[in-house]
Amino acid sequence: PEETVTSSFASFIHAVRPEHLSKTVCHRSKRMILDSIGVGLVGSTTHVFDIALQYCRLYSSVAVSSVYGKPGVKLSPTLAAFTNGVATHSMDFDDTWHPATHPSGAVLPALLAASQMLPPSTKPSGMDFLLAFNVGLEVQGRLMHFSTEAHNIPKRFHPPSVVGTMGSAAATAKLLSLSTAQCAHALGIAASLAGAPMANAATQAKPLHIGNATRLGFEAALLAARGMEANPLILDDIAGCSGFSAFYSIYQPKPLSTPSDHHEFLLEKQDIAFKRFPAHLGMHWVVDAALSVRNLFINYAGSFSPSLIRTIVLKIPVSKYINRPFPSSEHQARHSFQFNACTALLDGEVGLSSFTESSIHRQELRELLDKVVVEHPEDNVANFDKMYGEVALLLHSGDVLTGKCDTFYGHWRKPLSKESLLKKFRSNASHVLPEEKIETVITMVDNLENLSDSSQL
Repeated sequence: PEETVTSSFASFIHAVRPEHLSKTVCHRSKRMILDSIGVGLVGSTTHVFDIALQYCRLYSSVAVSSVYGKPGVKLSPTLAAFTNGVATHSMDFDDTWHPATHPSGAVLPALLAASQMLPPSTKPSGMDFLLAFNVGLEVQGRLMHFSTEAHNIPKRFHPPSVVGTMGSAAATAKLLSLSTAQCAHALGIAASLAGAPMANAATQAKPLHIGNATRLGFEAALLAARGMEANPLILDDIAGCSGFSAFYSIYQPKPLSTPSDHHEFLLEKQDIAFKRFPAHLGMHWVVDAALSVRNLFINYAGSFSPSLIRTIVLKIPVSKYINRPFPSSEHQARHSFQFNACTALLDGEVGLSSFTESSIHRQELRELLDKVVVEHPEDNVANFDKMYGEVALLLHSGDVLTGKCDTFYGHWRKPLSKESLLKKFRSNASHVLPEEKIETVITMVDNLENLSDSSQL
């Protein structure tokens, strides 16, 4: 039969082998796995995670898969994937790719749960795990490149709820060694389980997008493994009948070549952004700009004195759901240019404690927020590869101090150092793990390709 876009993806998932992973891809993906585990561990301390866990424990019959931050607690594999996915995104602390999505959180929890689900005689190795993880990333990245719309900050669908579900299905299908036909059906089933609206950003419902992506993609692979079929052209552009194209206004799919002697994964060419503090990625530009101008202000005045400031001008791209002048909850604060810029100005940093109730509702912070004016320069586009953040302080004296950031520390153009990534992981993991277990996880991930049984992770 004639090859289609969908069949090419299925063939790739089935045929790709560990030797197709370059040293760069292995290195970058292991950094992602370590960071995502740390983010999930600290995310298990949140209220929204507790809600998700309480819900899942109502339905957990075959409890074999572990839950982040809860020693002794196990759930059925798909519910463990869901719960750990919620933990990963509960603070908006997880990695971000370009075109925009959160790739690790939609894939890693499914693979962790599936590894524990499989019987001892068929446990996947660490290299099997690493390959499946990269298959999940590759499928997400390729699908996002089918639409120019995906390159910009989203307006309709939250990307990980769309491509993340497909990536989870692909990764799990690879880990379970499904046939080419089953891989195609897994993608087709996953497409019917995908999608969540952007309107739920800055609410407790947003972490469900990652939880559902990893769980439902996992379920799609399990259904395909048991013989369920779906449209074999789900990724193709069929006139008059939308498949995956329903999620994008512009959709131009391309086949994915089956790897022969060499395959260049997208992760080889496009690195990942790791967040230094738990907030929407766009916040990292304005925080670095605010910290820069804060230093100028201290050199100017001797200390940070808000009373000297008449107006704070933020120059940011147009993006309605992260333009929030007066956030009233932690989730709104994580999605507020104004809050994060003013917190950085006031405290000289943004961190976990910045999003507590007491920090959000401080009078001195409210007084700074009252001084903020937002501008949208035409050259500042809503695109994580092109945008910038600028913070200008207009002083009562008439002087103007300005800080600007076009590439924050942690962006794919300015990656976190190994030391910074390990510092973040240790800090996050320390909320629920003792020091010796933290170091064990670091060592295990660092040597993942040599691990004989990935369920040990």
